[in-house]
Order: sequence, then C-alpha cells, then structure tokens
Amino acid sequence: MSNKEKAMNGGKWITISTAISTVFQFVQVAILARLLEPDDFGIVSVSNLIIGFFQIFSNLGFSNSIIYKQESDRKVLSTLYLLNLMVGALIFVIVYVSTPYIITFYDEPKLEGVVKLAAYYFLIVYFGQLYMFLLEKELRFRSVATVDILGTVIGSAVTIALAFNGFAELSMIIGSLVGQTVRTILQVMLGWPLFKPMLSFNLREAGEHLRFGMYNLGDGLLGFIQSNSDNIFIGGMLGVKLLGYYTIAYQLAIFPITKLNPIILQVAYPILAKMKEDTAGLKNSYLKILDFISYCNLPLLAGLFVTAESVVPLFYGPGWEQTIDLIRIFVFVGFFTCLSHPLFTLAFTKGKPNLLFYLNLGTLVVKIPLVYVLGTYWSVTGIAMAFLLATLLNLIANFVIVHMLVGDFMGVFLRNIAKPLIFCLIMVGAVTLYKIFVGYEGLANTIAEVVLGGSIYGGLTLAYKISLSEIKTYRQAIL
Repeated sequence: MSNKEKAMNGGKWITISTAISTVFQFVQVAILARLLEPDDFGIVSVSNLIIGFFQIFSNLGFSNSIIYKQESDRKVLSTLYLLNLMVGALIFVIVYVSTPYIITFYDEPKLEGVVKLAAYYFLIVYFGQLYMFLLEKELRFRSVATVDILGTVIGSAVTIALAFNGFAELSMIIGSLVGQTVRTILQVMLGWPLFKPMLSFNLREAGEHLRFGMYNLGDGLLGFIQSNSDNIFIGGMLGVKLLGYYTIAYQLAIFPITKLNPIILQVAYPILAKMKEDTAGLKNSYLKILDFISYCNLPLLAGLFVTAESVVPLFYGPGWEQTIDLIRIFVFVGFFTCLSHPLFTLAFTKGKPNLLFYLNLGTLVVKIPLVYVLGTYWSVTGIAMAFLLATLLNLIANFVIVHMLVGDFMGVFLRNIAKPLIFCLIMVGAVTLYKIFVGYEGLANTIAEVVLGGSIYGGLTLAYKISLSEIKTYRQAIL
C-alpha cells in the first residue's frame, strides 16, 4: 500500500472516529448547558486549565520524537514508558497538594473536590499513551479510531447520567476519567503486540528523545501560557461565571478546528516523517493540507458566524445569549488558527521543534499585555479581541517560518484560498438576506439557514473546485 493509500485509509478511520466523537460531545454540551450553570462550566474550565498545564511536563514530546525517529528499540521505549509513569505519579502528588493555593487564587471553594478528582487523570493516562504513539507510528489508525470512539461514547454517557442525577460540575470530571480509563485499557490491549515493557531504565539510551523533547516541552509550556492567558485572567480577575460564558463560546467556535484538523494532521505527520528529506515534496504536501483545511473549515466557521443568533438559543437554551458576540470573534480566531496548524506537522517533520518554541515565545510577549489592557477596559469582549489580534500576528510569523523551511509558497496559497473565501462571502450574504426577510428564530429557520448556506457553498465547490467524478474516485479509494 502506497503512502497516499495509507493516508486515505487512515483519514477514513480518523474521520469516522471524529464524526462519532463530535456528535456525542456536541450532544453532551447541549444537554449539560440546560442542566448546569455557567459557574459549573467555569469551575471545570479552571480544572482543565490546571490539568492541561501539568500535562505538558509529563508528555515531554515523546509522541513526536518516537514518530520522527521511527523508534522501535525495546530498551529505549521501556525507558520512556517508565519515565512517563514516574512523572505522571509525581504530577498527581503536586496537583493534589497544591489545591489549597489554587482555591485561594480563584476564591472558589468548589474547586477543591474538582481539582483533586481531576488529578487522578495522571495516574491513568500514561499507562496507555505510549501505545497510542506506536499505533500512530505504524499507521494503525483503525485501532486509534476504535479507542477514541469507545472512550468518547462511554465517557459522554456517564457524564450525562451523572448530570441528570445532580452531580453538577463533578459529572464532567468523573465522565472524563471514565472515558480516559476506557481509552487506556484499549490502548494497552491493541498496542501490546508492538511493545512489551521490560525492566530497563537508562536515560542515556533515551538521550536523543529527551533532547528532542526539551524544545517541545518549552514550546508546550509557552504555548499553554499564551493560549490560556485569557482564561487565567478571566478566572482570576473576573470570576468563574464569566469564564463559563467565555468557555462555551470558545468551544463552539473552535469545534470545527479541534475536530477536523486532527483528521488531516494526525494522518499526515507519520507519513511526512518518512519523506523528511524531500523539501519540494513537503512544500507540495503542506500546500495541499492548507487547501484541504481551508475548504473544510471556512464554510463551518462562516456558517456559525451568520447563524449564531439562531444556533445558541436552539442548542444551549435560554441564558447563553451573552456568548453570541464572543462566538463571532472566535470564528476569526478559528480561521487564523486552522491556517497555523500545518506548521506544527512541518516543523516536527524537519526536526525543528525549536522554531515552534520561538514562535510561541514571541506570541506570548505580545498577547499578555493585550489581554491585560483590553480585558481591563472591555471585560471578556476585550480579552476575546486580544486573543484575535495575537492569533493574527502568530499566523503572520507562522508563514515566515514556513517560508524558511520549504521556500516561497504564498502565491500558490493565496490563489488556493481565494475561492473558498469568495464562496463563504456569497453564502453569508445569502443567509443574511434570508434572516432579514424571513427571520432567524426557531428550529425551522435554523435548518433553512443551514440548508441554504450549505447548498450554496457545496454548489460553488462542485462547479469551480472539485467534480462529482473526482469525489467518486476518492470515495472508491478509501472504501
């Protein structure tokens, strides 16, 4: 099977996994928005912030180094496996004992139970994580998809059941832990034929992975701070209720980014890693990834921008109208972010994670003052605008780095992205006219807006981008 066929087959399974997971997660949030208060979402957001921060230190970039180096040495893998388990246990203790300081900073007593419970994530996840890396390295995306589907379905079911029974914010934490436990068990079962740990712990033998991971760790740390400085500011200065509104708006707006882009990038990285010396091939692949991401993400983001007034009350119920303006800002954040994502694959393929470190460092220097100043004067709306400006500057620097890695690409990129941008403008204009002359409230109008916008974008794409015969060819190739 060629690399192209492997990519298409892998994309098929990750697409199936993503589609199923997206449906369950979207239904989960829609149900919880009717059962829980904004404060509950804010509290869980703080917990996720803390877990996300410590997770940076426990991963150490091993996923990228294992794929980049195509590592198969059992002794080296055993060292990495044991190191992850030890670091995970250490982080569990640190999170658990630091809970009183976290409560003091956010002035929210409910955080004690949530944070201490969430800390158990580190005692679960790292038993199976290395096996997931190996499954991806071997392009076994069917197994990766199976793990994700079952973990998401079971975790979502537990979360919803607990929310209905009055567990409030704890329902999301418990459901997440149950889902991760299922994933870990399946990862070990499916990955066991690829790697059986042995009692070998030699940091010198794993030195190259550790050195590769240092920049990745620095990049992850800076990336976390610059990506979450807005959440830290809101939670600490404006309170968990406003953080709840902000979190719901952000999650809805970046939903296409977090679900669609990994389908492409997760499959692309292990394949591109096998052709890392072919700069011309990497450039061509990068442009194809950007083109595909643009056509997939832009209509979803544009559609959300123009239908936000209809979608929010319909899916989240009353009381969440404050998120509409934030969603419209985050749509542009999502657009800039989706164009930035392929650099990560390219940088790791070329073995230059240090470039990502410097990129995040520069973004951090810009973003924190913006968040503080705009947040002080315009509350959560100002913080969202600061996020947008920082993301735009990050994208500009992102493209400069890509030019350094693969050469000039901007002309082709601009020609490629012109069509989806024009298609989206036509779609937004048509839906806006519908809202003006017909209305936007209720299920019927929401469905009509989605059908109208989707038909226009789909029709224009078939007419000017890809034909039905090409779609049939791709379909036959992946089935």
